[in-house]
Amino acid sequence: MSTATDSHLETTTEKKILYISRPLQEPWDEASKNLAHDLAKNIQKADITVLTHGHVDDLPKNITQKSIYSEAKINFRPWQKVRLVVWLLFNARKYDVIQLFFTPSTLNATILKKIFPAKAHIIQTIATIREDLYGPVHTNLTQYKKIFFADTLITFSHYAKNLLEKSGFENAKQIYPGIDLQKYHPTAKDSGLIKKWDIKLNDFIIAYPGEFARLGATDVIVDAFLEIWSDPANAHIKYLCACRIKNVADQAKKSEVRERIAAAGHLDKVIFSDTFSGNMNRIYNLADLILFPVVSMAGKFDVPLAMIEPYACKKLVVASDLPVFKEFSHNDINVIIPKNSSTEIKKAILSIVRNSSKHVRRGEHAYNFVHHNFDIKNIAQKYEKLYTSIK
Repeated sequence: MSTATDSHLETTTEKKILYISRPLQEPWDEASKNLAHDLAKNIQKADITVLTHGHVDDLPKNITQKSIYSEAKINFRPWQKVRLVVWLLFNARKYDVIQLFFTPSTLNATILKKIFPAKAHIIQTIATIREDLYGPVHTNLTQYKKIFFADTLITFSHYAKNLLEKSGFENAKQIYPGIDLQKYHPTAKDSGLIKKWDIKLNDFIIAYPGEFARLGATDVIVDAFLEIWSDPANAHIKYLCACRIKNVADQAKKSEVRERIAAAGHLDKVIFSDTFSGNMNRIYNLADLILFPVVSMAGKFDVPLAMIEPYACKKLVVASDLPVFKEFSHNDINVIIPKNSSTEIKKAILSIVRNSSKHVRRGEHAYNFVHHNFDIKNIAQKYEKLYTSIK
């Protein structure tokens, strides 16, 4: 492999870099492949190859696209994994740097270690540490070392980096997942959505951009709204359930939620956006308040973009007090409540609805916080610097 030189341009272009993710193709509905896509768009001085299903039109010319997948579904089915492994068997040796945008299982890690060339520098992006599956890192270190086998580990949160370092990993770096601030920004409420969902001028729209069957928030949110709507004076408070339908469990949970709300006579106060094909910026800016009172982030990004993207739109976010949230959730930028409490959700909502103007400053601070820490252009520069440092 060529060694680094003093020229940033020469150094990055000398290295052949491979991004391994789910298919880089629409729909952009999976956070890790979205990150790979956004980095590829913004790192324009490196020789990067991405794996796709078909052609991705918005990638710059310096990005090589290999259409190796036969479908672009969010669920990475076994046959697609086989296609990836077969392609890597013949092609992995061509690359100097290989970056994984997913956390492998023990089996996948074993297979990949056998395929990857010894000369290549392997980078793993770690969206979250699955202590829910494998137990605490410090007590199951052997297991984690099988999974986190790369030369460089990139954690999204300082929380995860500290967990790894305390357990003896010395090769972890922290880089936040960036967002496109040209895509997520404050705008006026979308007139098309207002008409589509029959939103009235005095309606107060509260959105939950989470999941139906995971995160543990669905039932407590519904409980809170049913309590709120028991007072007719709160009929103008509308619930925008901005949850995607990703699987059978989501569909079943949506049906259960719909039946509960209908039985209480409040279905006219709920909007189900389902899988929203447009830019989520439209949803965030339509809302007057964003809810993210989740109970668990097991298997999800340590840094939920469903909080960060609304921050970029100057929106107030009500979030639960999970330890992993502390570095980007504090009283200057959002409202924090105890997890798993419909009473606390109700109290927060009613307080904000009645005094929304006093929270404008939090929205401003959240906006500045995101611009300072999560701008994809700055995040891309950090990755460029990392690639340059690899010998």
